[in-house]
Amino acid sequence: MPKSPQSHLDPRQPLVVDTTKLPRQPGATRALNRVVPAPADLGLELISVPEGSDLTLDMSMTSVSEGVYVSGTATGSLTGECGRCLNEIDKSFEVSVAELFAYADSTTEETTDEDEVGRMQGDLLDLEPAIRDAIVLMLPTNPLCRPDCPGLCPDCGVHFDDLPADHSHEQVDARWAALRNLSNNKE
Repeated sequence: MPKSPQSHLDPRQPLVVDTTKLPRQPGATRALNRVVPAPADLGLELISVPEGSDLTLDMSMTSVSEGVYVSGTATGSLTGECGRCLNEIDKSFEVSVAELFAYADSTTEETTDEDEVGRMQGDLLDLEPAIRDAIVLMLPTNPLCRPDCPGLCPDCGVHFDDLPADHSHEQVDARWAALRNLSNNKE
């Protein structure tokens, strides 16, 4: 049963790669080094890659019998806010990417589900889904500005780093508040 066709790839898109110069002989390899703008919505709620920022791809493309195997690293910058203290986070990242892009009409069409393996359209392949998956999966759901971030005081909201060591808030049980007032009036 033929699978539904993917949308047409535009070779002018920064993460669409033309493999015409890569021989279809298994073992043939070509370098893929480029700096591309980061696509939109590349991240999670608290931390992400800024749209349009530089993503540096240092990869290689290798012909295999079923398609093209792309492997290497993607590096860039992350921005967001700390999940404990809400301070800004600006740091770099490096993530490994490894993905097989199957030729049209290869045996992978029969042996894998449509979303298990990337599919080529002629000589074009789209790296965006593989890069997006690699980056989003490595991001923490609760990012920290530093591993030992103490966070904010739950009572006054001030960053614990800015408070004295003996900082505390007197907790009075509302049921006993009237008795407290009685002892204050006798003085």
